[in-house]
Amino acid sequence: MRKLGVSIYPNHSSLEEIKQYLSLAAKYGFTRVFTCLLSVGDDKETLLKEFKESILHARSLGMEVIADVSPRIFDEIGISYKDLTFFEEIGTNGIRLDMGYTGNEESIMTFNPQHLAIELNISNGTRYLENILSYKANRSKLLGCHNFYPHRYSGLSYTHFVNTTTVYKEHGIRTAAFVNSPTATIGPWPVEEGLCTLEIHRNWPITTQAKHLWATDLIDDVIIANAFASEEELRALGELDPYKLTFDVVVHPETPETERRIMFDEFHFNRGDVSDYLVRSTQSRVKYKGHEFVPFHTADMETGDVIIDTSLYAHYAGELQIAKRPMENSGKSNVVGTITASDKILLDYLEPWQKFALKEVHG
Repeated sequence: MRKLGVSIYPNHSSLEEIKQYLSLAAKYGFTRVFTCLLSVGDDKETLLKEFKESILHARSLGMEVIADVSPRIFDEIGISYKDLTFFEEIGTNGIRLDMGYTGNEESIMTFNPQHLAIELNISNGTRYLENILSYKANRSKLLGCHNFYPHRYSGLSYTHFVNTTTVYKEHGIRTAAFVNSPTATIGPWPVEEGLCTLEIHRNWPITTQAKHLWATDLIDDVIIANAFASEEELRALGELDPYKLTFDVVVHPETPETERRIMFDEFHFNRGDVSDYLVRSTQSRVKYKGHEFVPFHTADMETGDVIIDTSLYAHYAGELQIAKRPMENSGKSNVVGTITASDKILLDYLEPWQKFALKEVHG
């Protein structure tokens, strides 16, 4: 099951703010929480108490909490990789190793009696996972999660993202990556130019970031890296279907009710005999056979335009299409809307037979 998550930073926010944020996120279906122990300051006792209160509040909401750590933090707190009791005591479901050990230590950690998950850093691009598995780790306790990058232009390239994540998916390891909230300002470090895994995501709408990660079929869980995302953003992400690619569409104002029903109420999938020019969803032409589809907006098509054929196209009448490239209109097809500029990139991820949906937005 694919999940949504948020991040909290108790050393940068008040406990009350964090509790309110977690409750709001849970309201909209978020079930994962990332928190960072890498920047624990001098007053460790007070800070760890606040971490524990925040974590236990998340757990009371049914949320899974993973804390980011490293061998340095183990030394500072005075704990060993052989005994993870401390992390159980503060309430976490697992720990994320931002920097790891040699492989054998991680394999030993996967057999911890506290049954904590051990999450590995996917982004480094080494044979880290294979090394750990070679020490006969308990893979059922392993997770993978990418880094996020607060410095502009420092985020992962898409090619590197695909190459590193594919290794984890081939081994059946659950994966996660981070998206950036344009309205949030809090992260673990002083530099904050947005927090995301992929550099191309830095200025994208948050819903497009999430849809893109899921569309790659490489990421299971999408986590908002910075705090605090707005309620509008949480709601919008919570409304997404992580298994069905949904395109935001601005509707042409003259579009009749029947065409609107075809766009937003009918079940769509891309035909298997794919075209270089069109995404074709053909079931509506069967359901609405006999209905007269009158031409009203037969402009030439641009990439991302949503099209419904008129009755001038005979048995194609009522078929919904999406333009994959610019095309000349014969005068027999209505352009009933257009996919938003940010969501057009998602067209490249629509495979043969893949199910999809359209959602109306206002431009």
